Amino acid sequence: MLRLHAIADFASTIPHLALVQIGQPFDIAWEDIDAGSLNAPAYRKINPLGLIPSMETPDGPMFETGAIMHYLMDRHPGALGPGPGDAGRAGFLSWLWFTANTLHPLAMQIVHPERVAGEAAQVEVGRASVAQFADRLSYFEAALAADTTLGHLAIAFYVAVLVRWVQIFAANPADRLDLGPFPAVRALLARVEAMPASRKVAQIEGIGDTPFTAPKG
Repeated sequence: MLRLHAIADFASTIPHLALVQIGQPFDIAWEDIDAGSLNAPAYRKINPLGLIPSMETPDGPMFETGAIMHYLMDRHPGALGPGPGDAGRAGFLSWLWFTANTLHPLAMQIVHPERVAGEAAQVEVGRASVAQFADRLSYFEAALAADTTLGHLAIAFYVAVLVRWVQIFAANPADRLDLGPFPAVRALLARVEAMPASRKVAQIEGIGDTPFTAPKG
């Protein structure tokens, strides 16, 4: 049995979507950040960084969203993305890790610009980060428009959650992402949002009926 350590509307929403979609038996340990549960010694044995998400597996504990999604993808070939030996796997993995290593950190800088260089620089950091996020997302937009197979669910769930954050959780309202230039991404968000797995997770986590196409904070 897998156990996902989660907080609603955090990065754990991404593997939560994947687990519900594939029908993998799992349970959720809801963590309480205000109560300090992420700093508890037992949790730090699972995730030494004290972050969300973490997942306990038969192969040992895991952390990092991209790693968890890669793990689930490989154990359910074709359900979340190309399996080992499938056509398109190399390119798909490149874009999955682009999402984890490029888009995810930039999204966090938009939501928490003060973490980069302190309160005094947060306006400049936020403005620069949303510009960089839009620029990097434009590369994914072009790739997705040319090859819709890149919209396999391991990436689709990840991108949907990140775009949700930068639309509604930007520390500075002026830094919210304009989705107008991204029609392929907007279509991807609509497809994810309409899925039964997404509706179930949205209800469990309390993120609304339109969490990706018209999110509300």
